[in-house]
Amino acid sequence: MRLLVALPLVMMITQATAAEPPAAIQGNWTVDLSAKPEEPYLKPMVLQLEADGTVKGSFYESEILAGRWKTDRGRTCVSFRTTDGAGPYHTAACLVGDHMEGQTWAEHRNFLFNWNAKR
Repeated sequence: MRLLVALPLVMMITQATAAEPPAAIQGNWTVDLSAKPEEPYLKPMVLQLEADGTVKGSFYESEILAGRWKTDRGRTCVSFRTTDGAGPYHTAACLVGDHMEGQTWAEHRNFLFNWNAKR
């Protein structure tokens, strides 16, 4: 009898956490990592959002090792980890209109970098 009561609850939780990834954030992006406007420094980002809330793809030519996405409070954001072999890079970004605004933190390199990306 307990199983019959618990099963609908589990189904509701599963349905609430699974969501169709928004097409607007999927795919290929060009990240502007320029420190000076006159010296462009562009790198690719590829985002593949899964219905279970995970993110796959690449950032700065490094594989996304762990990532999550969520739409809440009127915005869709991603957060993920990559590495350069020496340490982790933690990145978070949100879709703002037709572009993304993000930041990447590398504790082992002692920097936090704000960036923008466009299609």
